[in-house]
Amino acid sequence: MAETPTVDAATIARMTRNEADMAFKKRVQTIFEWVNPTDDSTILDIPCGRGFYLNMFRYVSGCRIIGAELDADVLRKAQQNIGHLNIPLHRANLYHLPYPDNSFDAVILSEILEHVDDDVRGLREAFRVLRPGGVVAITVPHAHYPFWWDPINKTLETLFNTHIQHGVFAGIWANHVRLYTREQLRQAAATAGFLVEEERAFTHHCFPFIHNLVYGIGMPLLEAGALPPAMATAASRLTFDRNEGSLWNPINLGLKVFNFFDRHNTINEPPERSTVNLALKGRKPHV
Repeated sequence: MAETPTVDAATIARMTRNEADMAFKKRVQTIFEWVNPTDDSTILDIPCGRGFYLNMFRYVSGCRIIGAELDADVLRKAQQNIGHLNIPLHRANLYHLPYPDNSFDAVILSEILEHVDDDVRGLREAFRVLRPGGVVAITVPHAHYPFWWDPINKTLETLFNTHIQHGVFAGIWANHVRLYTREQLRQAAATAGFLVEEERAFTHHCFPFIHNLVYGIGMPLLEAGALPPAMATAASRLTFDRNEGSLWNPINLGLKVFNFFDRHNTINEPPERSTVNLALKGRKPHV
């Protein structure tokens, strides 16, 4: 795969123009900088979730991309969202990927390692299916996250050494086994055999309680079909090319406010700064 990115910043901005989660926008930018979707490349996205990354990769490239997801209900939603794109979707466990050795040029592991008990075991499976020289792009939630991203859990952690993992108030801990420090993520990748090429930490400035607003309230309303059509179009990660951007639309107005808070964030914050995400680019050695 070529090292020069083929997807420019303007295209990435367009694909994330409906995005209320500022950390997701930075994840998209990072993944497209590290995983170069040339037409002759083969890429695995696990978990593919509802198909958002798959939709973006098909929007910009003729690469062969495959989505894998363990949750059958989520996989059905992916099929509903992107079935028309004819992207292969497989139900698969990260511990037992149904692909031969050396199958992929790149593997995307975005927001999955924090959900599994044995992250090194999962990373070793990604290592197995990667071709020599192939890239893994990893994103995980940062243990040193900003107070305003999830004030409820940050307060609980600080005062009572506990957190909420399930339900509408779960925030950054939602269904997670762990959050990561820089050292923990680096060690897991190296133990699995990867050469660590680059590390990032991003999204420090954020609108208060944004995680709860986006994932605890906004996404359930969107998936339930409870939003008017114009608002649903402006809120969906799949319809970025159909949002006219009118500020008469309350969703677009909200996005403008969120983007105001995001304006000072960089793609890689200083090590001492609290951030929502950590990211790591690893490479499978040629020998």
